[in-house]
Amino acid sequence: MMKWTLKNILISPFVFLVRFYQVAISPYTPAACRYSPTCSQYTLEALKKHGLFKGGWMAVKRIASCNPWGGSGYDPVP
Repeated sequence: MMKWTLKNILISPFVFLVRFYQVAISPYTPAACRYSPTCSQYTLEALKKHGLFKGGWMAVKRIASCNPWGGSGYDPVP
């Protein structure tokens, strides 16, 4: 059960959006993420560990690098 702190209140709408993507959209699209964990799982972990601003920025950078000219492989949330 999640403790309702200010950090959790701020990230909860974004966590909901990522979970919605994971359940309602991702299963119907081809797997394209070049990283492990996937970009959506990375986003959830970054938000929960680092909060809305730092975790959100980490997620944006990760998603932007998930392209044929970007990186690939194992890349956990620091």
